[in-house]
Amino acid sequence: MFSRVNINSLINFDLAQNPSTFAAYLPKMKANFLLLYMICALFACKSNQSSKSHMDHKYTNSLINETSPYLLQHAHNPVNWYPWGDEAFKKAKDEDKMIIVSVGYSSCHWCHVMEHESFEDSLVAQIMNENFVCIKVDREERPDVDDVYMTACRLITGRGGWPLNAFALADGKPFYAGTYYSKEEWTNLLEQFIQIKKEDPEKLTAQAEQVTQGIQSSDELQVVTAKMDFTKGGLAPIANVFKGLIDYEEGGRKGAPKFPLPNNYEFLLKYAHHAKDAKALEAVTTTLDKMALGGIYDQLGGGFSRYSTDKYWLAPHFEKMTYDNGQLVSLYSQAYRLTKKPLYKEIVEHTLAYTKREMTSKETGFYSALDADSEGEEGKFYTWSKAEIDSIIGDEKQAELYNAYYNVKKNGNWEHVNILHITKGIASVAKDFSMPVDQAKKIIADINTKLFAHRSKRIRPGLDDKILTAWNAIMMKGYIDAYLAFGNEEYLETAIRNAEFILNKQIQKDNRILHTYKDGKSTINGFLDDYALTIDAFIALYQATFDEKWLSKANDLMAYVQEHFYNAETTMYNYTSSIDPPLIAKKSEYADNVIPGSNSITARNLYNLGTLLYKPAYLEKSTQMLKNMVSQISTTEMPGFYSNWLQLYLDKANPPYEIAILGDDALAKRKELHTHYLGNAFLLGGKTEGSLALLKDKLQEDETYIYVCQNKVCKLPVTEVEKALELAKPE
Repeated sequence: MFSRVNINSLINFDLAQNPSTFAAYLPKMKANFLLLYMICALFACKSNQSSKSHMDHKYTNSLINETSPYLLQHAHNPVNWYPWGDEAFKKAKDEDKMIIVSVGYSSCHWCHVMEHESFEDSLVAQIMNENFVCIKVDREERPDVDDVYMTACRLITGRGGWPLNAFALADGKPFYAGTYYSKEEWTNLLEQFIQIKKEDPEKLTAQAEQVTQGIQSSDELQVVTAKMDFTKGGLAPIANVFKGLIDYEEGGRKGAPKFPLPNNYEFLLKYAHHAKDAKALEAVTTTLDKMALGGIYDQLGGGFSRYSTDKYWLAPHFEKMTYDNGQLVSLYSQAYRLTKKPLYKEIVEHTLAYTKREMTSKETGFYSALDADSEGEEGKFYTWSKAEIDSIIGDEKQAELYNAYYNVKKNGNWEHVNILHITKGIASVAKDFSMPVDQAKKIIADINTKLFAHRSKRIRPGLDDKILTAWNAIMMKGYIDAYLAFGNEEYLETAIRNAEFILNKQIQKDNRILHTYKDGKSTINGFLDDYALTIDAFIALYQATFDEKWLSKANDLMAYVQEHFYNAETTMYNYTSSIDPPLIAKKSEYADNVIPGSNSITARNLYNLGTLLYKPAYLEKSTQMLKNMVSQISTTEMPGFYSNWLQLYLDKANPPYEIAILGDDALAKRKELHTHYLGNAFLLGGKTEGSLALLKDKLQEDETYIYVCQNKVCKLPVTEVEKALELAKPE
């Protein structure tokens, strides 16, 4: 699974003496980050649940006081684990010990395998405790720490994954990092470093300095000062590369595995709308259709799994992540506004029903994830034998219809069990059984209700119940987009309650955001994505409500970001704030990933706030950030790394419409306008002019007017939504 590097040759690898090697590797490392992330997910996605109480354990370490589900899983290891913090580093310095930084997360299968093989072994633990200070890190709680040591791992080995195990000096500088090790490999590695530390400690110091220099150089970026035009013509070649990577038969990228990557398709949807590009739209609709009918989608309970292991979207890794489902709700809602396909509405409604039922706390915070495993077996909760289905249905003819529709086989359609998925339309199946379509639909719906009730009695997958601010903002945005598409007031009410939860629990009086919430306690200083995604969601919430409270708070948060995250040397933004204890490298997130990168979200926030609040300085900063990225965007062979940057590029090439709606019927007209796909239009207004400069002097007595503007220049106002839509068509 993972290749190994001989430790002696590794220690001799000299980044400082091989600058050409490092310089050649660094761009490749950046270019393959998203692919690496997706590959890592293949090996890091199962969980191991423990039912023991604290009283049953012989050992208890410092992790027992943590709230992270992942850290608590290791609280009874014989390894004397410490959480990340000053205590561990002080101990390492005082006792002149090396450090082990071991990073994972609660649903990581190979993390649990290594725990069972090595970290639960008292003899292995004795070696670790006597010679190292051992630190456990939840990568979802501390993505900044994970990024630093994962960068070290990629520099040293050319690959990454979880568990991530890094060896460092007492100051945290890593001299080696790898992933999963068997017990024998791990023990040998420990003993070799113990020997080197005893006989030639300078070698470890030299290696640590070289690796640290590499980590610090990994985010170097050239600041572009020249004037730059963003044109429609400049986008076309990049969009063509994007389209060339699509599997137009099965959707998604060509080959397997297949990951949803919602932001990729948001860009293609937006590009299709503006460029009138039928092939770009086909890339989106084929992908959304195939995902909705595949096994990656929970046909009974709603919600999407993390990815599909095959090219047909059939066999998923069954873990359900909040950040995937929030983004996919947004994407399906946006696609519905453009295409009006009933399937997309059904998917959104079903997925949000799952979110409400299984992933929402009493405070309207959204939990992080559901495991892939139950009863120690991946997918057991979600899969079926044909005999079980037939027994539950009872009626032989109805069972035949149901099994034909969902491709249920006697010997299973995946590893001797069945994953419900659809390859043939209901009309075709109904015809095969000589019955009306409506009758077939009712039979299948009734059986789904029975099977869902039966499934609900099974032992459930584990729930990771920590609430992360960034991921909550993603799901909030999903609810907002669903409300805009379908007008369901319950969706807007849920979004507002979640926004209030973030406002009251996670945002402090000075606008500092906290990253995580669990068991009534908010902890860990927020990272750039916590701010960026929250700002993005609050901007969307303003446009859905015309309540300036959300726009004002978004602006306050952006001011905090500017003060505490801005890097004047790069004109970009650091991932951690200026008030956080420094790590060995100040890292920034430039590329887009499964979740768009925090710098691209920030650049778009600056553009959106700059437009809505008429802040030219914000617009200038946004433009500068995009200029810095253009050379990477225009030369990449994998534009999925930059799909959110490309949305900003598209906004620059196609100046957005500012649609101001003022008068007593402003909210009703806003609601009607939002059911249409508008591309990159901003909606603002209300019953009064409020405080926004763009609304000044536009309110007329006894009439509700819609003003369609562009670059602050407005066309003659209209009163009908259809006329406003004509004025706001892409040029």
